[in-house]
Amino acid sequence: MKQIIRLAELGLFDSRVPRYTSYPTAPVFAPSVGATQQAAELAALDPAVPVSVYLHIPFCERLCWFCACRTQGTKTLSPVESYIGTLEQELALMREVLPEGLRMGRMHWGGGTPTILPPVLVHRLAQAVKAVIPPADDWEFSVEIDPTMVDRAKIDALASEGMNRASIGIQDFDPLVQGAIGRIQPYDITKACVDDLRAAGINSLNADLVYGLPHQDLVRIDDTVSRVLELAPDRVALFGYAHVPWVSKRQKLIDDTALPRDLDRYHLAEQAAARFRAAGFDAIGIDHFALHDDGLARAAREGRLRRNFQGYTDDTCPTLIGMGASSISRLPGGYVQNAAATAAYVQRIEAGELAGARGHVMTQDDLLRARAIEMLMCEFRLDRNELQASFGPLASTLDSTLALLAERFGDLVALDDDALEIRPEGRALTRIVASALDAHMPEGVRYSRAS
Repeated sequence: MKQIIRLAELGLFDSRVPRYTSYPTAPVFAPSVGATQQAAELAALDPAVPVSVYLHIPFCERLCWFCACRTQGTKTLSPVESYIGTLEQELALMREVLPEGLRMGRMHWGGGTPTILPPVLVHRLAQAVKAVIPPADDWEFSVEIDPTMVDRAKIDALASEGMNRASIGIQDFDPLVQGAIGRIQPYDITKACVDDLRAAGINSLNADLVYGLPHQDLVRIDDTVSRVLELAPDRVALFGYAHVPWVSKRQKLIDDTALPRDLDRYHLAEQAAARFRAAGFDAIGIDHFALHDDGLARAAREGRLRRNFQGYTDDTCPTLIGMGASSISRLPGGYVQNAAATAAYVQRIEAGELAGARGHVMTQDDLLRARAIEMLMCEFRLDRNELQASFGPLASTLDSTLALLAERFGDLVALDDDALEIRPEGRALTRIVASALDAHMPEGVRYSRAS
């Protein structure tokens, strides 16, 4: 209990800080960086270096109340088919600027609900992407899958286009919790989806869970973890629910009096994590777990773990090209985000221009801090020697901040000439520690809670 009190005193339950899937974070992006920068950066890419591709499908048949993603509801396929046509137009614009010979090392479809696409649209979209950025020989194609919105025909279509990793949204299996977040998803339906994926040859499976949901308690989350383990995923993401009704209006449908209290929420995360470790999963960063021989676990052991907008990854492609409404590209010079609203995105593409609407050009100081924060988020260790080798004298500008961190967090961190390391007992504070290195914390932005 003393340890929890100390974590609380250091801000675990009161602090709202970024999740650092990028640095700087998206609220820092400015409209002065947009389509012109986007086109110039894409044209300057080295065709010998594979890129990652992200496609955003912002449609759902049901809008889950807990979700804060950029999505919109639809009961018909008409707007979805029209949107695929716009993505094809965006790809045509990309073809005009991308260097000849560029290859795709990774592709991820997110949303929204990518599995809202029927087989004909799955084939149409995948082939449109491949025609502009052909896959590299060892590429990975992953898709976010809603088990209630997929069938064997859709899975077979995705598999035939090269899908070799599936990310299954689960959140929680308890019916009371599901009802409280507007996402009814029986275990049997999820198990049938997993069986169909396995039968289609998709052996790499991720499972996404959320703690801190209404009515969750230790018994319910333990039952959910047991059922997830029965599905035998290779990776698990255990995200903390971010209750941000000022950002996502649908979250106002959630009874906030049913949300777990701070200490209860902490224990939910700790118990679930302990169950996954006991089942043979390696803990990866602050909220992921992977089997020991999975690529993510190997990357963590070998110092190759990275963090991007999908969370932790073993993706080594330095460039991420985002397509679709609200998607973000990580380019050599910085970030560019497409127009967030679907209508605004469509309008830009139909006007014959790329959809970049805001972004950020990275300075050397940004690059230094981005790498330092990524080290902490991925390895719980900031390697001062690596930063010195990469950034020279600029790396020493972090010295005073590191000294203040050592003073503030005491024996929860260790600082010497080689590194700042967050010790295991202090790792719940990792996002708070990382935020001390953030030079772009804008006023008035309410980030998700640190716990």
